[in-house]
Amino acid sequence: MARIVKLEAEGPMEIKVGGESKWICMCGLSKNQPFCDGSHKQCIGETKGKVYKYVYGKRIEIV
Repeated sequence: MARIVKLEAEGPMEIKVGGESKWICMCGLSKNQPFCDGSHKQCIGETKGKVYKYVYGKRIEIV
C-alpha cells in the first residue's frame, strides 16, 4: 500500500544523545530512516505552496 505524507521540513533535526549529535530526517526522503542521509538536499529550490513527489531522486510537481 502506498502512502502520501505531507512534510514541509527541508533539513534534519539534531538530537543530542550522550553528548553525541544524531540527525533525524524531517523531510521524509532519507533511505536510512529515521536518520538523515543528506537526501534533503533534493528539496533545494522547491516553491512554497507547491506539492512535489520524488521518484528515484527526481522531483515531480503534483498539479
